Amino acid sequence: MPATKFMPVLGAAVAAALLLAACSHSPSPAPAAGVSTSPGSQPSASTSANTVADTPPAMVAVTGHGALVTLNPTTGVVTKKLVPGHVMGDEVSVSSTGMVYFAVKHGCTSDIEGIPAGGGTASVIVTGGSLPAVSPDGTRLAYASEPILSVGCVPSAADLVPLYKVNIRTLSSGHTVSYQSVPHSQDSGLPAPISHLSWSGDNVHLAVSISSVQDNEGWDLVLLDTNHAQYYLTGQGATIVRATGSPSPQRSYLREGVYMPSGNLFVSRACCAGFPVQNTSRLMWEVNPSGTLLHQVAIGYANLDHTSLDVSSDGHWLLYLAGHALYVSHDGATPKQLTSHLVAAAWAS
Repeated sequence: MPATKFMPVLGAAVAAALLLAACSHSPSPAPAAGVSTSPGSQPSASTSANTVADTPPAMVAVTGHGALVTLNPTTGVVTKKLVPGHVMGDEVSVSSTGMVYFAVKHGCTSDIEGIPAGGGTASVIVTGGSLPAVSPDGTRLAYASEPILSVGCVPSAADLVPLYKVNIRTLSSGHTVSYQSVPHSQDSGLPAPISHLSWSGDNVHLAVSISSVQDNEGWDLVLLDTNHAQYYLTGQGATIVRATGSPSPQRSYLREGVYMPSGNLFVSRACCAGFPVQNTSRLMWEVNPSGTLLHQVAIGYANLDHTSLDVSSDGHWLLYLAGHALYVSHDGATPKQLTSHLVAAAWAS
């Protein structure tokens, strides 16, 4: 794309990235009207009590200071510091073998590293990657390749779109398959930033969360068939999950979504897209792959972003961040706040 056409797009992309960064690091405002203000709770459509009297699985998290830590799953207290700093959100991932995958920022680039959940020495797995998601069988690592857009980090490329890729690496061999967002013929100059990745239980399908492309528009959740897809946003093997239900399905969007073991999805449903930004609704839903509501887990805080979603391997436990606060739900019941000051969290088993 000619440089004269690129500059406005790049400006918008950088501005959007800076706006999101500012929002995600701002102090938590008061809850929106109609949302419970009692500490450690949020309202939910579910009124059922926990049916299994067990404790949550082990947890890992990234603190606001960039440390990778393990948490006591019942108190939220840090039990071990695995990496002291520079770890990025919104995603960390733990293999069934106990290896924790995370991204570390180095200036305007990032690498993916791995470290045993029990502690040890971290090793570099991928250079130039972020948002690691390990497959349930532990054999493949999905991750994003995309430029870091922030003050002082502006790519020199005239066309950003080819810089955005979903990659899948076979850990035993290092063989990597990459998926660009769209074919060259559909390149509009507007990149589709990847914000979260999640594997299905079949080790084949990947839920790809797409953040705002421009002016709070373009949010998407795409289910990628890694055996047949060529691109992560369009074409064969790429299915977009639309927001359904109320409010305003035409203007609502799925901010982030992750697979549950059942094949359904746990999503953060937000309203409303468009500019100026007007956040009026945040709903934590369980939906089927078509986006149809199955169960409302919680009514979130309209003025906080809800991210870093994760589901335990047995499907009984959900977690997410509302702003920087970590909420946990058992069997879809009303979530409870466990701790705060985090930028990422995940179940470790």
